Amino acid sequence: MAKKIPGKKQQKSKTNTKKVENQINDLKTELKEEEDKYLRLFAEFENYKKRTTKERIDLYKTAGQEVIGSLLPVLDDFTRAIKESKKMKNSADFVGLELIYNKFNDILKANGLLDLGVNKGDSFDPDLHEAISQIKTDKKNSGKIIDVIEKGYKMGDKIIRFPKVVVGQ
Repeated sequence: MAKKIPGKKQQKSKTNTKKVENQINDLKTELKEEEDKYLRLFAEFENYKKRTTKERIDLYKTAGQEVIGSLLPVLDDFTRAIKESKKMKNSADFVGLELIYNKFNDILKANGLLDLGVNKGDSFDPDLHEAISQIKTDKKNSGKIIDVIEKGYKMGDKIIRFPKVVVGQ
């Protein structure tokens, strides 16, 4: 009979245990790396969804911007025509014109067009107004809007036409 050497079996089992432990640690490391990749990919996808949703909403808000911008001169002409018709003796004949103007204006407002509401005497802001000319005035009106030549409009948060103004100097 062969003699058993004590400890040799224990040595083999210790090396097998170390190999298994190393494999387990390697697998744990690999699993953590894959989880990290997954989380990053998931976060990227969530950011992509948020970004595209925001872009879609912004696009929807300003979808008709070009068309509405091209209709603004017509709105200006209507405004001037109504202003002049009120000066005439037979201004009652122009009631239909006012009805058409009101309907046209309501349609533009329903599609997101907002008047910037610039008035004489407001402070001039180069970020919000377009100065066409400057007129010498007293110090009280310096830097103030003296006259509004053309109204300004915006859609949502974006200005589609800056108001054209005369500024006191």
